[in-house]
Amino acid sequence: MQDVVTNPTVRPMSLVQIQAHLARCPSLPSLGSINKALQELLHAEQRYSAQISEIIRRDPSLTSRLLRLVNSVYYGLAQPVNSIEEAVFYLGIRQIRQLALVTPIIEDFQRLTRQCQFPWREFWQHCIGVALLTREVLSTVQTPMDESDYVAGLVHDVGKIVMAWSFPDHFAEIHRQASPGTRDLTEIEREVLGLDHAELGAMYLERQRLPDLMVQAARYHHRPEACERYTALVASVQVADLLLRAEGIGCSGNYLPVSRELCQQSAGWKVLFPNPKDAEQSIAIASLQRSLERLPHILEGLV
Repeated sequence: MQDVVTNPTVRPMSLVQIQAHLARCPSLPSLGSINKALQELLHAEQRYSAQISEIIRRDPSLTSRLLRLVNSVYYGLAQPVNSIEEAVFYLGIRQIRQLALVTPIIEDFQRLTRQCQFPWREFWQHCIGVALLTREVLSTVQTPMDESDYVAGLVHDVGKIVMAWSFPDHFAEIHRQASPGTRDLTEIEREVLGLDHAELGAMYLERQRLPDLMVQAARYHHRPEACERYTALVASVQVADLLLRAEGIGCSGNYLPVSRELCQQSAGWKVLFPNPKDAEQSIAIASLQRSLERLPHILEGLV
């Protein structure tokens, strides 16, 4: 195989070397404990807007994100929303819960990526977009029981963040080679670093002792057919990832073109819809199209 690495200081690493670098990567506290007070309140039977608003006020970043989100999603309102109580009323419990999840995680992610040049804002939009759409995709075949599908979508690309922190020179070379969009990102990562972001992300999450569902979503989101557990969820993450790339929403760092047809030919789509003549497919496609049309407004408010 011809060596395509042109930066002479960057060479593939062994698994032992990669693990040694990974051991020095900081943990992300938000992944282990995410705003427990708000979570408990949102799951309680008595959900008082005033109580929720009081907890949100304790976190200026969450407050800012909440008001940006409600004013971008409901941009047709005669008057902008400036009250947290009013924002809670408009958005509802589910979106508040998702916002509470995403805010500390993204802030932790941002601390790991300051040393690398990359379109990070668009990348955060990709991650959050995949989280939101994973729920929509999974809902077409089963009823989600909790927020695990959302979190799995949110952290599916954590390996890219870990790569940027632990191997900044390799990361820069990988994305220099990936930018023309002629080769798949994971292929370039394996050539340049010796490991792709999916496996690196799974190794990192395992080191942090995070739930197996998150580990599996990171490891298998490009090949859900190989995943023995949580297959429908991991397949939903792959489909959501591909649909966002096809629509040009955010930036995953993988510039290889993706078509709608390719999304429906993917392993994940076949896992979710094994019968190609199933009427559920047409219903799912129409529902996901509506979700994709709303996403840019939502993501503009979140990031």
